[in-house]
Amino acid sequence: MNTRNHHIDALRGAAILGVLLLHFALAYGLKNSPLEILPAWLLRAAYQGNYGVTMFFVISGYLITSTSLQRWGDLARIDLAAFYLYRIARLLPSLLLALSIIVLLGVLDVPYFANSDGGKDLPASYFVIAIASVLTFWHNVLMQSAGYFNYCLNVYWSLSVEEMFYLLLPLSCRILRRRQAIMLLCGAAIVAGPVYRSLHADNEIDFMYGYIACFDAIAIGCLTAMLTQRWQPSARIGRLLRWTAGLALAAVYVRGIGGNEVFGFTLVALASAAFILGGVAAGPASQRRPGPLQWLGRHSYELYLFHIIVLAGMRNVVDKAGLGYAERLPWLALFLAATALAAALVARYVSEPANAAIRQRWRRAAEK
Repeated sequence: MNTRNHHIDALRGAAILGVLLLHFALAYGLKNSPLEILPAWLLRAAYQGNYGVTMFFVISGYLITSTSLQRWGDLARIDLAAFYLYRIARLLPSLLLALSIIVLLGVLDVPYFANSDGGKDLPASYFVIAIASVLTFWHNVLMQSAGYFNYCLNVYWSLSVEEMFYLLLPLSCRILRRRQAIMLLCGAAIVAGPVYRSLHADNEIDFMYGYIACFDAIAIGCLTAMLTQRWQPSARIGRLLRWTAGLALAAVYVRGIGGNEVFGFTLVALASAAFILGGVAAGPASQRRPGPLQWLGRHSYELYLFHIIVLAGMRNVVDKAGLGYAERLPWLALFLAATALAAALVARYVSEPANAAIRQRWRRAAEK
């Protein structure tokens, strides 16, 4: 039985699409191109892809918490070994593949894959600490001290935030045990987020990439999952929530991050939670085929890992200075198509079989 919710998949698809557009826009620019026929406010929305990451955090908080509640009945009863193994099985195989490609090309000193510090090349040995930071959940902290030192690895800061959440959630729930205490912890994270961002609003690596800067969105997702366990809106209210939340997300995107460093991310998180709540009211996906956004949402992790590798490869083939304004849209289409193909292949031949094999082996070991 298909229990996926196509509304949540669509939200996740919109989030990853925002990230892809942002990174292409930063690499090649969308201004002074055929897209200039669009209103300036709509074009500006393409540069707000970091809001898409906030949407991911809310979705992750919701899905991990709701799945844990379904699997173990109570957050206090989370099986630590099983929880961590499920996360490893889902995340690690395709991540190791992506990191291997980046390191190989970086060691060969291929542009946009190698490490650099303010234009000065770093030794290949720096990959040791860089990859270690990705695999041990503190790549965002490394970036706070080293800056943007690797074009491909830079985007993996958000994975460190998610991984730290995966590490802390079951431990916190097992320690706190009571639902009210867990909710208070989430509330504290929601309050701390805007305070932290207000204190670091002059540094985007701090106010966007820090743990505390992001945990409020994850906490909002967690609380949404706990809410839906006790109450779900009617189908009519669900539709109203989805439409209202969708319009709110569009409005915040258009307004942009600049000047809204403190509460812009909070608004995106709340709107995303409202959309999820409305999606829950609609129930799991029907038998109809998923649309493009749902497909993007279902493959969002592989798209996230490999889109930057595709983009780095493109930048080695065609430079922004040599790309005419009229050519940017075809290259954008090529980038999206190549990224989708890479994600589909990785999901089909790496992520899904490795995930299934690791879980199956663990179940067999547990039965002995």
